[in-house]
Amino acid sequence: MEFHSVNPYNGEQVGKYNAQNSVELDEALNRSSEAFKTWHTKPISYRTGLIKKAGQVLRDNLEEYAQMITSEMGKPISESRAEVNKCAWVCDYYAENAETFLSPEIIKTDAAQSFVRHDPIGAVFAIMPWNFPFWQVFRFAAPTLTAGNTGLLKHAPNVFGCAVKIEEVFTKAGFPEGVFQNLIVHHDQTEKIIAHDAVKAITLTGSEMAGSAVAQIAGKYIKKSLLELGGNNSFIVLEDADIDLAVKTAVSARMLNCGQSCIAAKRFILIESIHDEFVSKFTDAIKNLKAGDTKDGATQVGSLARKDLADQLNRQVKESVSQGAKLLLGGKQDKCFHEPTILGNVKPGMTAFEEETFGPLAAIIKAKDIDEAFELSEQSKFGLGVSVFTKDTAKAVEYASRVSDGAFFVNELVKSDPRLPFGGTKRSGYGRELAKDGMMEFMNRKVVYVK
Repeated sequence: MEFHSVNPYNGEQVGKYNAQNSVELDEALNRSSEAFKTWHTKPISYRTGLIKKAGQVLRDNLEEYAQMITSEMGKPISESRAEVNKCAWVCDYYAENAETFLSPEIIKTDAAQSFVRHDPIGAVFAIMPWNFPFWQVFRFAAPTLTAGNTGLLKHAPNVFGCAVKIEEVFTKAGFPEGVFQNLIVHHDQTEKIIAHDAVKAITLTGSEMAGSAVAQIAGKYIKKSLLELGGNNSFIVLEDADIDLAVKTAVSARMLNCGQSCIAAKRFILIESIHDEFVSKFTDAIKNLKAGDTKDGATQVGSLARKDLADQLNRQVKESVSQGAKLLLGGKQDKCFHEPTILGNVKPGMTAFEEETFGPLAAIIKAKDIDEAFELSEQSKFGLGVSVFTKDTAKAVEYASRVSDGAFFVNELVKSDPRLPFGGTKRSGYGRELAKDGMMEFMNRKVVYVK
């Protein structure tokens, strides 16, 4: 089987990649198992030194990697550069903190000694998406490899060029053979990989459907899984909010990566008294975004990664309008490009309220007061994060207990940060990435008791 990656902006082929056959796949899995035997015995200082070097490799080759991201999935080049730099940051973070995170945890009992040690478990199989093709991989790989595990990557087929470059990062940094491997395989090989004795856990970032399928296979073989799935984040603006700050943040929260982010703000819940002012200023700001050639540093809105994704978004727009939503801006599609779009009068039950909209579509929802705003926010099968804008931050923090999502941001967009645990609830998945939590997900927390 041959895979092709295509530039969504101009339709030009970026690369073609031959799938590994069954023998090659088995060899890769066995290499991962063999590599683990020596990798996990290396001193933590050796492993942190290598992940630090990986961060430097990313910085040294920033433009090459950013160009590949933009070519394969269509985000503006300025955002691709920022993504590569963020990957370098997460490498630095674990280089600096892994030794502390992995230190034994002393627990006083009636024993002479009792503590918990943190041992790696083996090969971790990562199934990763196309929307942040470098970042999604590095936020898994940096803590997982530094902890002493080995990594196997099955990337999305439209960004296999990025996957090749990522493997090169670890090779250039000096990681031993087999510690990190990129697998060029079709998704029909997923069960074979999960079933292999070398694989001890699975991490997936992707759709709800993909997560459900992989979790079932992982359960069948009694292997741990971590799922980071879709989101339908609410962006609540209260009557005392700084509207200009809220609007500026809202533009980034919805339009970054052309809206192709699980943690993007999607449902904008506005208190009645500030509704009209926010919508007017938000609409003007969206109108002023520059669309165009994704390789141009001034471009702010690019193409969606594939035409089928633009088709799906356009269907969601049309369905919502037919259900009573009001088209305030945009709504048109041209192949992979979809205009930044704003829908007003969105209510529960409408497609734009209920479904994850993976593209530049903002759904505007009116609430009579703060209690209704939070009730509307909770009316979602997803649970990644919520943003609240208000000058009364103490009151906002009090309302955090009313939110079932994995993150609650006040006067800021929901974002991932190496220093903070990241993950969701409900249909958004389970488990946590980043911070200490992300390193602990794939460790054996082993009790040692000495009488």
